[in-house]
Amino acid sequence: MRRTAFLSILLSVALGASAQIRPVKPGWNLFSPQQDVQLGKEAAAQIQQKMAVVHNPDLDRYLNTLLDRLKQSPHAGKDTGTQFPFSISAVYDKNINAFALPGGPLFIHTALIQAADNEAQLAGVIGHEMSHIVLRHSTNQVSKQNLVSIPAMLAGAVLGHGILGQLGQAGVGLVAHSALLTFSRTDEAEADYNSALIVADAGYNPIEMAHFFEKLEAKAGRQGVLSQLLSDHPNPGNRVKAVEDEVRQMPQRPFNSDTGQFQRIKDLVNHMPAPGNLTSNFQDGHAPSPPSVRPSGRMRDYKGSAFALSYPDNWQVFGEQQSNMVTIAPQEGLIKNGTSVAIGYGLEVSYYFPEGNALDLERDTQALVRQLMQQNSGMRVAQSSQATEVGGQRGLVTSFTAQSPFQGETESDTLVTVARPEGLFYLVFISPQSEANHVQAALRDVLSSVRFQ
Repeated sequence: MRRTAFLSILLSVALGASAQIRPVKPGWNLFSPQQDVQLGKEAAAQIQQKMAVVHNPDLDRYLNTLLDRLKQSPHAGKDTGTQFPFSISAVYDKNINAFALPGGPLFIHTALIQAADNEAQLAGVIGHEMSHIVLRHSTNQVSKQNLVSIPAMLAGAVLGHGILGQLGQAGVGLVAHSALLTFSRTDEAEADYNSALIVADAGYNPIEMAHFFEKLEAKAGRQGVLSQLLSDHPNPGNRVKAVEDEVRQMPQRPFNSDTGQFQRIKDLVNHMPAPGNLTSNFQDGHAPSPPSVRPSGRMRDYKGSAFALSYPDNWQVFGEQQSNMVTIAPQEGLIKNGTSVAIGYGLEVSYYFPEGNALDLERDTQALVRQLMQQNSGMRVAQSSQATEVGGQRGLVTSFTAQSPFQGETESDTLVTVARPEGLFYLVFISPQSEANHVQAALRDVLSSVRFQ
């Protein structure tokens, strides 16, 4: 692969005996930093309309905690003289990707959070996207590709037509391979270099970012979930070695800034249902009535990578086949209200990953119960944990009541937990209170069918 001039300089500097860290500066640009900010605001407004932006308080708080740490670094804008108003949002998307808009907005796909192994990797990606903003790569690309037409476009924007609207007339917009969202190998090398400085200042090991990109590139055969990331962020070549060489030139410091929240947030993201799978909707604010589709007595098999079970054959599987996280419900049981999603009738199966190493059924079940109640303010324990057996293993069953998304209903929830090597296996059976007596047989059939691999 052809080395870029920048990367060659970077490696020669890093290997030199008197080498020092040399912050990267933004390149030539026809846009002002203020125009970057305006363009980013206009583009972010379109993203909010076009993509399934997640509005979850826990996830938003966590991502902003990481962003706040990273933007304290002088390499997040202070050393260039322009501090952009960064913002960060998660987008529900099964494709692994992250992208930055000019002037400050960052977006992280939920699949990327699921793919990361630790907080340092996620922080590294955020730092990488911040670096594209700080180094003004998007508007630099647009400037180079539209050298003659940009002045007239910006003049049109002054007349009230908006910068993004003017760029759209030249074919520059929020589409794949657009100059706004696609970077060169030189851009990627610069963003890697600058991100390593940012994350190291925040106390994270910058080599984790390079390892994460390397891990994703090793999975490049799964083009369905990685093609956009690899297209928008081409490998600059020798990514890991370049970052390792840079780290050797940094002052020695401990990398110990982990918040301890990563696994909890990853678990939360794992349990988010897909908005695109939903048909029930109450955009007008009126909740629907409970569905009349009760579980049938006929069962169908589902097999995850670590467990298998049977479920009513008139319900559907929402999520990837053979996954260890699955939602199974009648189509009418999943409700969308604007951008929020509620499961009012069905079952969820997954694994919970508590803090610490050794699993403890009672302790970790209570931790999961507390997390569920924090996420659902109206949830109350109806019956405390009782011993049961699931798949030949000791388990606990806990009952809850909660506010139902169905009109005039209270929700009845049954949580079953089992300590497994993969984590705390749990199954939640959800139904309106008025249907609770009619689903008991289905619940017993599902639980008796569970088998661990």
